[in-house]
Amino acid sequence: MPSTSEGNAAGNGICGGPLTGLDLLVPGDVPGRRVALLTHHAAVDRRCRTAAEVLHGMPGIELAALLGPQHGFWGQTQDNMIEWSTHPHPYWGIPVHSLYGESREPSPGMLSGIDCVVVDLQDVGSRYYTYVYAMALTMRCAARSGIPVLVLDRFNPAGLTRVEGPVQDGDMLSYVGMYPLPVRHGMSTGELARHFAVLDGLPEPGVKRFATCDLEGFPRGYPWVHPSPNMPTPATALVYPGMCLLEATNLSEGRGTCRPFEVFGAPWLDEGGICDGLNGSEALAGAVLSPHRFVPTFSKHAGETCRGAILTVTDRESFRPFAAGLAILAVCFRSGGTGWRPPPYEYVYDRMPVDILSGSPRYRAAVEAGDTALLAGMAGADIPAHVRAVGASLLYDRSFRV
Repeated sequence: MPSTSEGNAAGNGICGGPLTGLDLLVPGDVPGRRVALLTHHAAVDRRCRTAAEVLHGMPGIELAALLGPQHGFWGQTQDNMIEWSTHPHPYWGIPVHSLYGESREPSPGMLSGIDCVVVDLQDVGSRYYTYVYAMALTMRCAARSGIPVLVLDRFNPAGLTRVEGPVQDGDMLSYVGMYPLPVRHGMSTGELARHFAVLDGLPEPGVKRFATCDLEGFPRGYPWVHPSPNMPTPATALVYPGMCLLEATNLSEGRGTCRPFEVFGAPWLDEGGICDGLNGSEALAGAVLSPHRFVPTFSKHAGETCRGAILTVTDRESFRPFAAGLAILAVCFRSGGTGWRPPPYEYVYDRMPVDILSGSPRYRAAVEAGDTALLAGMAGADIPAHVRAVGASLLYDRSFRV
């Protein structure tokens, strides 16, 4: 079992990379001829070929079906709970099955006649991001049919060493957190697949590891394709574990701008007061807020001038996005007009969106009370408990840090 102590960071002992599991894949790795591939447009190799293109052209492999997660196989849908439909691939004629439509899991018919399932998805390292749950539900369906699963592993842009936030309360599990995980979990897609298999009692999936010497984030020089419309850069993924919480409010989280999740605001806020109140604080360590005004072209407050800020990370090592997001919420709630978004959110109709995102109603209460000291304490993670929970599923040698 890989340890969590410091050591060789490369997935296969190679430090020359960076190389994803897709880059390193050879036909002999695929456990069957007729393949169903769960993927999307952002799963590319170092030559910018998609996983679908690589598998479709691989000798001895028949790409028989494609499965796509939230936002669509092509990344075409903008927001939460915008469904898309199964359709034929425009070039190859094979079905592109929607896992974000009438159902979020494959039907038995989608895997009929399939020898194996291959998964290649670019995740962003936050438990809110739903792609890994599309993978989990596909693994369950494959297991019921006795179909093996191979995951092509990818870099985590939020890093594989930093962990933030406690796991959810038991009644707060949802499609933005199907399993108990910290907000910033510090795991790769392949490691999560192994962990989910343990929790669900499924056969262990195969994982084609990536190779890199840098586990702190997305490797420089490797091509990044936005995995969803509002995740344009790895820098967006870094702030997302905290700034996604604004989705649960009537504040703009920057949708409809060129800097989603890095820009936030609302027509009633005092941009100068927000920045003065947080810059230099412990919660904003490694980041700076700059006063900003913007007009979203769609989503919340479309066409209105929003007053708020741009969040700029100045020191990745010391920046804690979940702590920053909680502090920003607390300051914004001091302004009259700021409120919580009601249900539904990601198909949950009976709980507040902020509660299922944060994992507990305690966060909502602390934000409303403006208790920044309490929020700072609640942003931490129980590293020993996380290691006990996931240690057997880890593939890359490192130590977790808060």
